[in-house]
Amino acid sequence: MPSEPLACDRLWTNARLATMSPRIDAPYGAVEDGVVAARDGRIVYAGPRSEAPVFDAAISTDCGGRWITPGLIDCHTHLVYGGDRAHEFELRLQGASYEDIARAGGGILSTVKATRAASEDELFAGADRRLSALIAEGVTTVEIKSGYGLEQQTELKQLSVARRIGRERPVRVRTTFLGAHAVPPEFKGRSGAYAELVAGPMLDAVAEQGLADAVDVFCEGIAFSAKETKQVFAAAKAKGLAIKIHAEQLSNLGGSALAAGMGALSADHLEYLDEPGVIAMAKAGTVAVVLPGAFYFLRETQKPPIKLMRRHGVAIALATDANPGSSPLTSPLLVMNMACTLFRLTPEEALAGLTRHAATALGLQNEIGTLEAGKACDLAIWDIERPAELSYRIGFNPLHARIWNGQ
Repeated sequence: MPSEPLACDRLWTNARLATMSPRIDAPYGAVEDGVVAARDGRIVYAGPRSEAPVFDAAISTDCGGRWITPGLIDCHTHLVYGGDRAHEFELRLQGASYEDIARAGGGILSTVKATRAASEDELFAGADRRLSALIAEGVTTVEIKSGYGLEQQTELKQLSVARRIGRERPVRVRTTFLGAHAVPPEFKGRSGAYAELVAGPMLDAVAEQGLADAVDVFCEGIAFSAKETKQVFAAAKAKGLAIKIHAEQLSNLGGSALAAGMGALSADHLEYLDEPGVIAMAKAGTVAVVLPGAFYFLRETQKPPIKLMRRHGVAIALATDANPGSSPLTSPLLVMNMACTLFRLTPEEALAGLTRHAATALGLQNEIGTLEAGKACDLAIWDIERPAELSYRIGFNPLHARIWNGQ
């Protein structure tokens, strides 16, 4: 007797799938005549029509030969902040460096002042507008960092707003406590004392209120030393929180190797990363998150060591780094183009960087990032002829539909 049809909520047929699954031996994990079926927000089948069971679908959609990819994942953003820094853009064009502006009290500290003054509703409204731009280009998961409070009340306020976004918008949000983003003016010249505050009372409050999934530190000459970074990470791990790092953006302090040795999910920026750091990341499985928007906006010339990362098998993720000072960018499609043109990633590496590897950078590789049975049904459906178009075209959004949790 024939088997009973498999019940599902949603069915997408007549589609080409870029599954991004390493289990499929084809570029992009591609399936030319594909089907995706979902039940209760999870994928129950993603593969060739010829191998699919018979489905009893509540809703069936003919995709007309369009491509389906996993929903895009922006694994490094600073979406919640007050004010903007357009005036600093003018200063940089007049010759001031990122360090010059930061040491003069601008940079991160100017955003800190505006963020401290803003209400939660004001912060939510600003972040919501920026998030809408990401959603419009197929983003279904976003990481949001704090780091513009640099004191307990405002850091908690930022994280609370990030959690609220996850409740009120159709997007998966992971939150990261970045209290050690810069040394606040109240602690000028006393970074060690501030690092103790971050690792102690501030982290205690964040953990007690359940506001963060991970803890990040900016390990750099204008921010925190390797010793101070290690102190914050040790406190985070003691509370069961994942760790991530901003490292090797402006110099090489060995932050990536330090973070990898402590089991970091990712190390981000990495323009000055050396081979020992790459090897440490490869050994630990720490993802390299490269941020071409910041590289472009700051007019940097030192590129991340992509060839070294490839040689040692380090997974490379991409993200917008959406923030007011060094990457006011809310276009993951432009990030893919920049990664290819500036850093020479291939279009397939770029798409993997915003799907499979971005999921791993958030510790969500078993939940999202590929089109595979058992994972969340997060899809982006595109009006394109081939996946390389997503990296190739500039100023063009071919998104046809975005599906989050099967809806």
